[in-house]
Amino acid sequence: MVKVLVTGAAGFIGFHLSQRLLARGDRVIGVDNLNAYYDISLKKDRLAQLKQQPEFQFYQIDLSDRDRIAQLFAEQSFEIVVNLAAQAGVRYSLQNPHAYVDSNVVGFVNILEGCRQTAVKHLVFASSSSVYGANKKVPFSVRDSVDHPISLYAASKKANELMAYSYSHLYGIPSTGLRFFTVYGPWGRPDMAYFLFTKAILAGEPIKVFNQGRMQRDFTYIDDVVEGLVRVINRTPQPQEAGSAPYKLYNIGNHQPVELLHLIETLEKCLGKPAIKEMFPMQPGEVLTTYADVNDLMRDVGFRPDTPIEVGLERFATWYRSYYHV
Repeated sequence: MVKVLVTGAAGFIGFHLSQRLLARGDRVIGVDNLNAYYDISLKKDRLAQLKQQPEFQFYQIDLSDRDRIAQLFAEQSFEIVVNLAAQAGVRYSLQNPHAYVDSNVVGFVNILEGCRQTAVKHLVFASSSSVYGANKKVPFSVRDSVDHPISLYAASKKANELMAYSYSHLYGIPSTGLRFFTVYGPWGRPDMAYFLFTKAILAGEPIKVFNQGRMQRDFTYIDDVVEGLVRVINRTPQPQEAGSAPYKLYNIGNHQPVELLHLIETLEKCLGKPAIKEMFPMQPGEVLTTYADVNDLMRDVGFRPDTPIEVGLERFATWYRSYYHV
């Protein structure tokens, strides 16, 4: 049995990962601040499922609370830390920038300090495809320059990568960063486009379609993300050469961009109802295309996400109707 800290355990990815780790026999300590960025009842319902497992223990802590995070690390002696807690969302970062600094920067340095003080064996942390900004070269490779973030959210995730590398170099903490590409599926985040579209279509309300629906996203199904996470957790990075840090970055994406209009058409089929579309211009901080190069992930852990959007959205739609009784 391995003792794993999962931050953001009441969140979308954290919930699914915790379920998977518990199923394989690990002991999971979950941390979440249960903030009100989206519906808290959804977070509590996720947690209620996890709390049914005897090897799951939950703490409601904000990562920016330095003393409580330090105390948690000192008491628990984690072997593995998976940091998925973050203030998410590109558009919200335009309205509330301080939330991103508090959670994604201050909170992350508290996690890094906890790992340093307690000799954690492997830190795995969430980054984002947003770090690629408006890069024109596709697919996006972890070797591409990511020096031009176009949202504060993206900048905070790039900061996480730099902070983790410095701690890995200075203190020898094995660290792996994962750039997630538009994760979707059952129990997902209500602020995501596919979730908002589903709610509006079923209610007969119009949906907001930005950039005429011509944006492309590398939608990645949650089960694929969790599989990639588990395989990466099992592979502790080693220094690639003398003097280098035990640090690695991977993309986790479906390596198959989907146009927003195709997503909407697929949802219409899954729900059996047409969408009422209202067209809007491109929003600040948004990018035109995301597209993951996952060759490194395939080479190192033998896995690449491949769930088709049609399959993933059908599963999501089935869950949505059941959960919301519509």
